[in-house]
Amino acid sequence: MAAVTSAAGLSRWMLGLMACACGMSIANIYYAQPLIGTIAPDIGLSPALSSFIVTLAQVGYCAGLILLVPLGDRFESRRVIVGTLALACLALVLAAQAGSVLGFLTASLLIGIGSVVVQMIIPMATHLSSPALRGSVVGSITSGLLAGIMLSRPMAGLIASTFGWRAVFIAAAVGMFVLAIVLMRRLPAHRVSASNSYFNLIGSLWPLLRDTPVLRRRAAYQAALFAAYSLFWTSMPLVLSGAPFGMSHGEVTLFALAAVTGTIAAPLAGRVADAGKAQLATGIALSAAAIACLFAWLARDGSIPLMIASAVLLDIGVWSCLVLGQRAISLLEPAVRSRLNALYTAIFFAGGAVGSACASIALAAGGWQLSCLIAITFPLSALLLFTREARAVRVRVVPTSDPLLTKGK
Repeated sequence: MAAVTSAAGLSRWMLGLMACACGMSIANIYYAQPLIGTIAPDIGLSPALSSFIVTLAQVGYCAGLILLVPLGDRFESRRVIVGTLALACLALVLAAQAGSVLGFLTASLLIGIGSVVVQMIIPMATHLSSPALRGSVVGSITSGLLAGIMLSRPMAGLIASTFGWRAVFIAAAVGMFVLAIVLMRRLPAHRVSASNSYFNLIGSLWPLLRDTPVLRRRAAYQAALFAAYSLFWTSMPLVLSGAPFGMSHGEVTLFALAAVTGTIAAPLAGRVADAGKAQLATGIALSAAAIACLFAWLARDGSIPLMIASAVLLDIGVWSCLVLGQRAISLLEPAVRSRLNALYTAIFFAGGAVGSACASIALAAGGWQLSCLIAITFPLSALLLFTREARAVRVRVVPTSDPLLTKGK
């Protein structure tokens, strides 16, 4: 039976496959997050530095965004995607076999680099969809991405509690191998017409960032929210397993599952933006993240309902803002879309790396209370920037051509 094709030119089956691929790929970065308390002593890493397991994966992701994702503006996308999945598969195998701090952290860095497949698929999907439906398409694919992030934690906990933490990475490697085969056979061939060299593509990143105010603005919002998000979720397993919560490994897994409900906001945010309400939706998303951090601080005495509400609200705010930003990027010039998306994601993942790096340090210095106070400064800063820009009279200027093509004019 033939796949049903939407008006966007993207079949429902293909949209579902892309969403699944994004979810499976991004999950690789987060499998270690609930397991840092188990992995760290096994490889000889001190508790104060345990959060760097997650930080290195995020740093690797940023590196992959800058070094690999721009290839989508130069080479055939399907082959770039499959090659990157092969790298992810190899890195996951290395993580499963690592017996030292250096070995595991190197594998974490490579896992992050190999997980940038997500940011190769999203520009491809937006290219295949009509401008009027791009918010909905991005929202649908982002829902798959978010499901991968949310489910990665409980899945990792369940597998690790039965077979050990190394089995988590072996299972993920098998998943990447199968996914690479499926995408090689099913993804449509897609290549942007461009003749620029790889080094010219990399060199064009700074002019694109400099000359695209909507990119800078959206990246700043998302970097702030993702810093709070990473700090929250990197700290969470350690906080919930200690006093006053005293949760078991299984209970921490159930808590992570409860937060999955926050993913419902992603497609809704895309539809709201398509209806012309992107500015309103952005304000709501930033406010939700700030309120979530406040709830987390109020839950410091052991209130599980407040902690769950905090997790759900934070996910709603962070991922709604992500969809709104990606939709804004998708409306820009197709010839530079992969590079714009790479810059956007690299900037907000850098924010995430800052947040995760702060996690274990803040917990050691001042406990959960200090962690929450640091976390709330991020969305409040984004809200301040948003409010200031909302009041100003802005003329939105977006690039209408590749700076490489207009160089010297």
